[in-house]
Amino acid sequence: MANSIPDNFRDLFQKKAFGQLATLMKDGTPQVTPVWFDFDGTHVRVNSAKGRVKDKNVRRNPQVAITVQDPDNPYRYIAVRGTVVDISESGADVHIDSLAKKYLDQDKYPFRQPGEVRVVYKIRLDNVSTMG
Repeated sequence: MANSIPDNFRDLFQKKAFGQLATLMKDGTPQVTPVWFDFDGTHVRVNSAKGRVKDKNVRRNPQVAITVQDPDNPYRYIAVRGTVVDISESGADVHIDSLAKKYLDQDKYPFRQPGEVRVVYKIRLDNVSTMG
């Protein structure tokens, strides 16, 4: 098991593949959410709104897991277990707009709610496994 993204799986971070982000609830049970994501060369980055369930979970326990299944070959995937090492509002609006471009081909994130505060989570790669 490695702690880096293998070169032959980096393409998954360019595709319109959804990640499945697992966090832990207060009682220790898992909570899984489909998410948009990217990779900055060091960290997997996920964007959310402050106050959502995953936001509360990550702030309480930064241990997470994310899987990404290749939309062109469902038997090929990458699984990352990691630690959220940074939660930031700075740059989060620009980040969600870049994800909207990737996933929706729109320049601006169209689902923003009034008063919503966006945050970016940087996930350190503690363990990476692949299949396919």
